[in-house]
Amino acid sequence: MLTLAALAVMATLSIEGDANASNRPLQVAPQAAHMGEPVRLEDIEVTGRPLTTLIDTFVAEVAAPAGRRNLARWDREVCVGVVNLQDAPARYITNRVYAVAEDIGLRRGAPGCQPNVVIVASAEPDDLARTVTAELPRAFRPGGPGMDRGGAALERFRRSDDAVRWWTVSMPIDSMTGQRAVRIPGECSGNCSVTGQFAPNIYMLASRVTTQIVDEIVKTVVILDIDKVASVTSQQLVDYVSMIVFAQVDPEADTSAYASVLNVFEAPDAAAGLTQWDRAYLEGLYQAQRTQRGPGAARDEIAASIHRAHTRLSSIEE
Repeated sequence: MLTLAALAVMATLSIEGDANASNRPLQVAPQAAHMGEPVRLEDIEVTGRPLTTLIDTFVAEVAAPAGRRNLARWDREVCVGVVNLQDAPARYITNRVYAVAEDIGLRRGAPGCQPNVVIVASAEPDDLARTVTAELPRAFRPGGPGMDRGGAALERFRRSDDAVRWWTVSMPIDSMTGQRAVRIPGECSGNCSVTGQFAPNIYMLASRVTTQIVDEIVKTVVILDIDKVASVTSQQLVDYVSMIVFAQVDPEADTSAYASVLNVFEAPDAAAGLTQWDRAYLEGLYQAQRTQRGPGAARDEIAASIHRAHTRLSSIEE
C-alpha cells in the first residue's frame, strides 16, 4: 500500500521563511505523521598544505558525476517542491534553497512551476525510496547515456541509512543550442522508423582540447529521514541539502578534513551552515566555463575556478 508521502512524490515527479525557523526542528505534516575535527581555512598555512592541493583533493573526494561524464550543474532556473512538511518549515526550506540558488546565479521558479528539485520528509524513508524507484523507474534512470550514476548507486539510494539521501539526474547538452545531446530510449522525432530520427543532430566545432557539450542537472530527489535530521538545526539541514542539490556530491565522500556543512551529521558543531569552503566550491563550479575536453581537464578547470572564488571570498572576509 502506498503511503501519502510516496503518492505525493510520485505525483510531483510524474508532472514533469520564518525568522526563527533555523533553530527549530522540522515538523512533519499531521496527515503523514505515521509514516573528526575539520581543517579550517585559517589553518591552511599552519598545516603547510597548499590551497591548490586541498582544492584538488576536495574535488576528487566530493564530486560524483554521472558515468564517465564531466561535472554537471543547474542551468538558469530551479523549481523547489517540498513534500510532507507543515507550511512553515516547508517555506523555510524552499526560501533558503532559493537564496543559495540566487547566490550562485540561478533563478527561482515562478509560483506554480513544475518542481525539478523534490525534497520529501518521511518517517519511513526506506519504504518511500523503494516505492518511488519501483513505481517511477524512468524518473530515476531515464536510460540515456551519461544521465545517472547507475544501478549500484541507485540500490545504495534505496538502502541508505543516512539522515539525508539523494538522487541526481543530469544530461549532456549542446551549449551552443541548449539542445539535448543524447537520445532517451523510447523517444524520437519525425518518422520513428528512420534511424536518423532517433538521435539529436549536433553540429560540432572541431577541436581536440575544447568541447561544446556540457552536463546539466535536470532533476534531484532528496529524502529526509525525519527522525535522524532532528540531530541538527534547520539551518544546518537546509544548507546541507542546498550543497547536495546544487553540486553532484558523492554520498560516501569523506569530508572530515575540511570545514564543510557536509560534516554536520557526524559532527554537529562542525558548521552552523554553508562555510566559506562550501560557498567557494559552489561559486567556482558555477563560474567555470566547463569547455575543456576530458574529465581530468574539466576538473582542473573547475578547481582553478574554485581557487579564484576562495581568493575573492577571503578578500571580502578580510
